[in-house]
Formats: sequence, structure tokens, C-alpha cells
Amino acid sequence: MAERIAKFLANCGTTSRRGAEEMISQGRVAVNGVVISSPVTFVNADDNVTVDGKSVTPNVETELYMFFKPINTMTTVRDPEGRKTIYDCLDKKYKNLKYVGRLDFKTTGLLLLTNDGKLARKLTLPTTKIPRTYIATVKEINQSGILRAKRGVTVDGINYAPMKISAIDNNNLRITIYEGKKNEVRIVLRECGMPVQKLHRISYGDIKLENIKVGEIKRLNQKTIDEIKKSL
Repeated sequence: MAERIAKFLANCGTTSRRGAEEMISQGRVAVNGVVISSPVTFVNADDNVTVDGKSVTPNVETELYMFFKPINTMTTVRDPEGRKTIYDCLDKKYKNLKYVGRLDFKTTGLLLLTNDGKLARKLTLPTTKIPRTYIATVKEINQSGILRAKRGVTVDGINYAPMKISAIDNNNLRITIYEGKKNEVRIVLRECGMPVQKLHRISYGDIKLENIKVGEIKRLNQKTIDEIKKSL
């Protein structure tokens, strides 16, 4: 939720609201790299606010949740086509949480939500190479397709890194990816002759989808959050 820059700086413990106004008039405050001149400036938690060139962050305890995303829901706040979104499945108190990456309309399973925009960005950066593991159901598995996926493929000029992939049975594959490009699993498996019929994410890094039901949300403990932050 957006708030005035003076209130934001006060909540961060940087200065009082009046002190913030003085800092702004002195040209000491910038938002996303742009020096601001008016105290009537609104910022969000994921904006990069600096004072004298040093980043300022709010004194808010980081919250991180696992959510069991149902099928036929969009990972977005509002869908222009009017389709159901993940926020339609959540209680109002969770409406301001940010999603970490996306799962497409038909994909189910683990989706992380947080109140910390900077943490959300870090968790989705390709450079962090956080493993995301899925179970993909296909009509028929072929070994040549598995080998292609393991080597990595190029589709429409986009390079997809090698997957960790293995057959569970005749129709289900366990797949781990590390970049999280848009629709990566579906695109690669289709290119490899194994179009996806169902896709379900079971883990994101060390966080596993366990003991929660479809549409349920569960807050992770502070120890887990601290360990994740330390690893990034």
C-alpha cells in the first residue's frame, strides 16, 4: 500500500516527519534513483528509497507464506479478462501480499507470498538459481524427449537451461528448473514431444508443499525466513 514519503521515512526510524520534509527540501532523498523535491510523494514497500545515497528500509517484520494455488486461477491482482485470481481465494488480510514469481492459470501447487517486495525480487532472480520442482503429467513419456530436456533446448530464439528430469511412472515426470522463465516447463516439454496435461509445483528451494490443502495459506516461521534471507 502506498504511503507518503515522510511517513515512510518516519516508520523506518530515519527521522521525524518534519525532519523528512527538511531532508527532501535539501535534495537528500531519492526514490528509485530520482531525487524528489516534494513531500507529497507516495512510495510502496518495494520502491528503492535512499537518503544521502544510502538505502532505507522500513522496520517491518518480514512475512513469508506458502499458498496452495488452485487450478484455474490467475497469479495477478486483477485479470483484464475477468478470470478468478489467487486473491479471490484469500482472506482480505492477505490482499497486500506480493507473489513470488507466477504459476500460470492451469498450474497448481506451491506459490510463495510475502509482504517484502525486495525479498520477492531476490527469490525470483535467475542469478540466485533457486530450484523449483514440479510434477508434470503427460500423455506419454519418451526417453529421447527426456534427454533433450536434460541437455537444454532453444525455442523461438529463447534458450532454456538443462532441466533435472526423471520419470516417476509412464505418465508423470519429476522436473527441477533453476531459472523460472515464463511457462518454461510447458514450453520445453512440448518442444520435446511431451506436451503437459497437468502441472503441479511441489517445492521452491527448501520450501516444500506439505500438510496444506488446496486454497490454504500457511505462514512460515521466522527461523526459515532468516535462513532464506541469509542464503540469498
